[in-house]
Amino acid sequence: MKIVYKDGTVAECPQEEELHVLRHTAAHVMAQAIKRLHPQADFAYGPATENGFYYDVDLGDEKLGDEDLAAIEKEMKKITKENLAVKPFILSRPEAIALMEERGEKYKVEHIGDLAEDAVISFYQQGEYIDMCVGPHLTYTKALKAFKITQQSGAYWKNDKENKMLTRINGVAFHNQEELDAWEKQQEEARARDHRKIGKEMRLFMTDDLIGKGLPMFLPRGYIVWQELEDYIKAKERKLGYQHVMTPCVGTVNLYRTSGHWDHYKENMFPAMEVEGENFVLRPMNCPHHMMIYANRPHSYRQLPIRIGEIAHDFRFESSGTLKGIERGRHFCQNDAHLFVTPEQIKDEVAAVCDLIFDVYRDFGITDYRCVLSLRDPADKKKYHDDDEMWDKAENALREVLKELGIQFTEEIGEAAFYGPKLDVNVKPAVGAEYTLSTCQLDFCLPAKFELTYVDRDGSEKTPVVIHRAILGSLDRFMAYLIEETKGRFPTWLAPVQVKVLPVSEKTLEYANQVTDKLKDAGFRVVLDDRNEKIGYKIREAQQVDRVPYMLVLGAKEAEAGNINVRDRNGGTSEAELEAFIEMVKEEIRTRKNG
Repeated sequence: MKIVYKDGTVAECPQEEELHVLRHTAAHVMAQAIKRLHPQADFAYGPATENGFYYDVDLGDEKLGDEDLAAIEKEMKKITKENLAVKPFILSRPEAIALMEERGEKYKVEHIGDLAEDAVISFYQQGEYIDMCVGPHLTYTKALKAFKITQQSGAYWKNDKENKMLTRINGVAFHNQEELDAWEKQQEEARARDHRKIGKEMRLFMTDDLIGKGLPMFLPRGYIVWQELEDYIKAKERKLGYQHVMTPCVGTVNLYRTSGHWDHYKENMFPAMEVEGENFVLRPMNCPHHMMIYANRPHSYRQLPIRIGEIAHDFRFESSGTLKGIERGRHFCQNDAHLFVTPEQIKDEVAAVCDLIFDVYRDFGITDYRCVLSLRDPADKKKYHDDDEMWDKAENALREVLKELGIQFTEEIGEAAFYGPKLDVNVKPAVGAEYTLSTCQLDFCLPAKFELTYVDRDGSEKTPVVIHRAILGSLDRFMAYLIEETKGRFPTWLAPVQVKVLPVSEKTLEYANQVTDKLKDAGFRVVLDDRNEKIGYKIREAQQVDRVPYMLVLGAKEAEAGNINVRDRNGGTSEAELEAFIEMVKEEIRTRKNG
């Protein structure tokens, strides 16, 4: 694959850069198509991304519909068939500004102003279209063979909400049609697994703009799953000596000034509200509340470690474009805990947290994950608490503990919490990009800010270290992950309806009621479907919509024999004695069997 660099050099593209160059060229071809169809378009940024490409464009007052996106893609195909040569050239700063002003590209002119004085300002031209760009690009548009416009969204110029909202048009590009077809198939699978679609079908949760974007409500069946997850993780924590608390969803602004959240995290928080002359804010996280619980009474080194846990309601003002069902909302419930420890206890407590994470993953059959040591960016004084000595101490301590524990990890700069480094456990879902489920964070900062102390064995006052940790992350996100991994086919212990009783006709309704009562007495979540519908319809709905693990189809033969016909959601059938079935399902629930 031939590519052309900004100095005009033509060469074979390094294999590892091919997709990036394809996608970057696709962004230019798309911009050319947009300009042909919408001459008033003014272009901002148009980069290649890990998964495709996009261009942010100012279309004035014009709004695009699906038919407009289809027209842009059609025009792109026309441009590739024209086989336009892609030609670079370099201009001086005054010449570059003059060219962009002549073409009405005000965002490009502003971008030139942001460049260093000695920057080389290069351009690429294909036909009538000219774009300021460092390249490299394909040498001819015909080399772009497989692409698709995927969606549009909003994006602020320079990612600053004080600036104008532009239209971001996204697309994907691949080497050939086969790769594009494979991507489209993957997208179909993603849509089939989408927790928002499945959640609606199974009546697990809902959202409504009248309540507010990003504020999901769990319906009865969804709340059953949520409660089961809560009971599961709290039981594990209690065995490990955690003490659970309940704290309010609001706190004073002064609380968050003390913790540092007001300085480092304010843009992600809901606005403050004034009540009786005092400012309050919905909490984005729970650590300040737990710091105050620790500070409520004096402590001796003999009492440490103290492990405070909570399933806590938190609120963060996520931008509307990032909201995604219960995976990412403005309200969520963290499986949060804070461990107050002495420096000597750090290793053992981090090890116990890691053991708990991996124990939980075994229970849920989670095997595709990786561990990341998230560090601060030393150059970012705004995002992170400014104390080099503290950061060096915390990062080195956590790094050494992970090494001693034999945990394989990679390091990523700029991903730490504002107060300390953390271990992130990132899962790779069945479809889509990886994301963090579990975290373990080491904090020397907040205990000092809140002046927390304990009396050491020599009688002196020392500052404890705090380990922040979340095993399930948020229950909401964990539930979304499970829905998409299982396609809504929860293991029996989690399923909102574990058994459906399906009488074939009214003649077997009495027997169906007797079976239902016995299942309820056994502690199962059971539903009797006594609707006047055909049995085939009832079975399909139970299998495909409600995803019920077991269906008991009761006809005249079963009623006469006093046994049951068992169907599972995968299509398996068998005859069984009711008591034997009850014992089998009880064991499946007790052992939390997956599948």
